[in-house]
Amino acid sequence: MKAINYLNYFFVGLPILLITAGIITPDKGGELVGCGLLSTILTGLFQLIFGIKMLMDEPEDKNLQKYVNGVIFFFLLWFVNGVILNFEFIYLILFMLPILLAGYFSLITYKKAHL
Repeated sequence: MKAINYLNYFFVGLPILLITAGIITPDKGGELVGCGLLSTILTGLFQLIFGIKMLMDEPEDKNLQKYVNGVIFFFLLWFVNGVILNFEFIYLILFMLPILLAGYFSLITYKKAHL
């Protein structure tokens, strides 16, 4: 579990590092910022795959159930808002929800690695 925790640190820290380096660097900083924003996709993919794998290993864990339900809610809300509703306010929620889910998954892996 500690290996998953360290991988999670890497995948969460990489976008932060690239975006910060892009802001600090005077030349071609936009490329680093763009790479940092694109690397958030890898962070989400990593967390989604390992969250589902961890839930399959421990189906009674309430925290993992909440995490996977949050991920399902995010994708359903994204689809429903894009196809049916199209409210601008919901896009603000859709922007913040992955950040909250990433933090929640990081908390879950930290607790499991240190218990």
